[in-house]
Amino acid sequence: MAASGIALFTPYLATAGIGWLYYRRIRRYFGRQPWQPRRTVARLVLLALATAALAYLAAVLPPVRIGMALGVVGGAALGLFALHHTRIELLDGKRCYTPNPWIGAGLSVLLIGRLAWRWASGAFSGGSAQTLQHASPLTLAIAAALIGYSLVHSGGLLLRMRALAQPPRS
Repeated sequence: MAASGIALFTPYLATAGIGWLYYRRIRRYFGRQPWQPRRTVARLVLLALATAALAYLAAVLPPVRIGMALGVVGGAALGLFALHHTRIELLDGKRCYTPNPWIGAGLSVLLIGRLAWRWASGAFSGGSAQTLQHASPLTLAIAAALIGYSLVHSGGLLLRMRALAQPPRS
């Protein structure tokens, strides 16, 4: 009885957990953020793994290749633009940055909206094999754009913060 009750609420708990993760992610786009180099390196490693997974999907699913390639290129361009508009400061000996809130948050909201649309239309209800057969080029392009954006922005931020820590050359 108890196991079936938990199974009944599992989809709702999983959705709430994913929603919490996205809330935390989007919250990091607003206001001054403390620089955490270990977290940034961990994020870059995780994003590299996600990039490898997307490359595998592009190899396996030819109809989504162009959308994913355009998504990565567009996301990387947005990452450079956002990096240009990210303010980096040294306050009381601590490095911090203020990201441009609209670009990263907009991409995240766009992906959440697209996934919600696909979920509401029943795209994820057929099992994993059937879901891969009906993979959406638009959804994967948006995911690739978010990953390309995050890779470029995080990598550029890592380089800029390292340069900030260097003493000026005379």
